[in-house]
Amino acid sequence: MNPMDVADPQAPVATLDENEVRICAALVERGRLKEADLGRARRLHEESGGSLVALLTKLGLASERDVAEAIAAVMGLDVLAGKDAPEAPPENIQLPVRFLKQYHVVPIAETEASVRLLVADPQEDYPVQATALATGRRVEVAVGLRSEIDDLIERYYGQGRSALGTIVESLSEDGGRGEDDVEHLRDLASEAPVIRLVNLVIQRAVEGRASDIHIEPFENRLKVRYRVDGVLHEVESPPASSTAAVISRIKIMAKLNIAERRLPQDGRIMLRVQGKELDLRVSTVPTAHGESVVMRILDRESVVFDFHRLGFTDEFLPRFLKVLELPHGIMLVTGPTGSGKTTTLYTALSQLNTPDVKIITVEDPVEYQIEGINQIQAKPQIGLDFAHALRSIVRQDPDIIMIGEMRDLETAKIAIQSALTGHLVLSTLHTNSAAGGITRLLDMGVEDYLLCSTINGILAQRLVRRMEPTHAETYIALPEVVAEYRLERYTSERPVKLFRPMPSAITPTGYFGRTTIMEFLTMSEPLRRLIMQHADELKLQAQAQEEGMRIMFEDGLAKSVAGVTTVEEVLRVTQEG
Repeated sequence: MNPMDVADPQAPVATLDENEVRICAALVERGRLKEADLGRARRLHEESGGSLVALLTKLGLASERDVAEAIAAVMGLDVLAGKDAPEAPPENIQLPVRFLKQYHVVPIAETEASVRLLVADPQEDYPVQATALATGRRVEVAVGLRSEIDDLIERYYGQGRSALGTIVESLSEDGGRGEDDVEHLRDLASEAPVIRLVNLVIQRAVEGRASDIHIEPFENRLKVRYRVDGVLHEVESPPASSTAAVISRIKIMAKLNIAERRLPQDGRIMLRVQGKELDLRVSTVPTAHGESVVMRILDRESVVFDFHRLGFTDEFLPRFLKVLELPHGIMLVTGPTGSGKTTTLYTALSQLNTPDVKIITVEDPVEYQIEGINQIQAKPQIGLDFAHALRSIVRQDPDIIMIGEMRDLETAKIAIQSALTGHLVLSTLHTNSAAGGITRLLDMGVEDYLLCSTINGILAQRLVRRMEPTHAETYIALPEVVAEYRLERYTSERPVKLFRPMPSAITPTGYFGRTTIMEFLTMSEPLRRLIMQHADELKLQAQAQEEGMRIMFEDGLAKSVAGVTTVEEVLRVTQEG
């Protein structure tokens, strides 16, 4: 009798074995699962039975990867990524595909005496025992992600389709037709395959630590790209025929008008993915071949408002805090879009947020919600822009005001008036350097004497990729590089050493996360005189450097020598040298 046809002896029961208890405890201890969520899952498990660990991923309370790593740690097994599995299955292992799909297991290697089996749930003994009985060999177990195992089964024994390809195949044939029929689009977007497809795109972005999802239609294809650590990577995409259905589904989730395809729209999606509370900012713009969609992923739970985590060094932070704690005036944070300005401002507000201080912000949009701070969402479509909101804010008797961005002269003038009347004002500007912030305000039409009397400090920043420290490789810097960038200034070690990222199981690029490189201009009498003379940006920067300001490029080089990032990454972001 074929052992694969034997009924699974494990009936669903609501009791927990020792391993499950330890796995859940490991997830909570690592911060990957909340105690409250575990309690909810336990109550549901008492009613439904089965595996509690499997239920956690099914409910989206914990990610597949976190669960796999916890299982492997508790049971003393290895975790194997699907991409690291062999290209082809073992030649001499013949197991029914139905069995592999049912239990989410797949053989990946063999010897004369053993079979290496990738399993999603190693606590389940039956598939391991059945494989041993069918092959007559010892079974060695490795832990994998259920979705990656399913992909491998398709690759080895199916038509080479991935999970995405399988979903796409089940889309209706007329997925690309009837795009002018709004009801038809709504029906398409409500079909289960489209819902699963969009959910999978978002889930994979979260798994891959992406900050943005770009969905871009072209003539013959629909391109999907993820921005990870500031760099875009193209990933497997749905076919062009599914473009209308996919984009309509996202617009429905973001509560946008699916009939309006000629004008840009903005919306937001609140959802829970992989155990995380996510806030997705959705932006659509019309292009030649359809609407292009970008989703900015804000993971509210993972944001920590901590200056050191942002990249503020022990040498730099006291200077910044000294200016931040002045009772009135303006503090600006400058940099291009996506350089972390808002996060820096929120961290500053968290530092200032005490019971004896009233803080009001006006933002577009409100990105993070902080207890104890009054946050106003600007709505330009009804006339509530920054300038109008600011006029009302001043009458609310605040101590500190935060403006999302100084976009125009009117906003800048009200901010300056607020600073002159005893308020501390924090805001952002889109300029490339700290000195550029002053020239930008002068160009806007702000009077020079008002700038001199209100600006306390201007912080300029960029985000660079941070090296994954456990696998970074040290090497001796070339003498030419040391001389060109004067690297001896940043370390007493000789010869000067630099670091290069090395790919690992943690990250294929060798980079993991980002940190900030920055420069901080503080107002002084010589700088005030230069502003009154309308000196250009280079003269202002030279004076600030003479007074001790370290420019962004130099801060980046210091962090390269310290092993935080690489010289190449600093050059990529600052375009110096």
